Amino acid sequence: MKHIISALVENKPGVLAHVSGMFAARAFNIDSLVVGRTEDPQLSRMTIVVIGDDRMLEQVRKQLAKIIPVVKVQDFAGQAVVARDLMLITFAAPAEKRPEILALIETFKGNVVDIGQKTIMVEISGPEEKIEAFIEMCRPYGIKNVARTGTIAMPRQEKTAGGAPEVAGED
Repeated sequence: MKHIISALVENKPGVLAHVSGMFAARAFNIDSLVVGRTEDPQLSRMTIVVIGDDRMLEQVRKQLAKIIPVVKVQDFAGQAVVARDLMLITFAAPAEKRPEILALIETFKGNVVDIGQKTIMVEISGPEEKIEAFIEMCRPYGIKNVARTGTIAMPRQEKTAGGAPEVAGED
């Protein structure tokens, strides 16, 4: 089963190596790992996707929490989250197929970011399933290159009785 974990870490050199080393030392496989700065330049957020059972997930959370530069660990299991991937994909786009290709891109709400004589580069974002489906639809044209970010995620906001959104866990 896939699990998404968010770790708020100090934005310092070596933290990524320390965290990924912890996974390697315990033979935990990382399906996806994305790191980026937060609203606070002193902190970065790591979004880590791992595949395993609940026991393995508990071990990952405990081991992450022991690492000094890790400020907070959040497991999204059982929570409503918004999870997205970003992909750039280049594939063959002969002139006679371009209207068909552009319709496909529009269907997936993609953005054309580069057009060459014989190729087209598209940006697609969304759930992993959408990304995978778009890749499969592009295969018949001839995929030249794919670059993906991996999953980023945040918990959904809850609605209060008055209808105004409220961040989960806030008082």
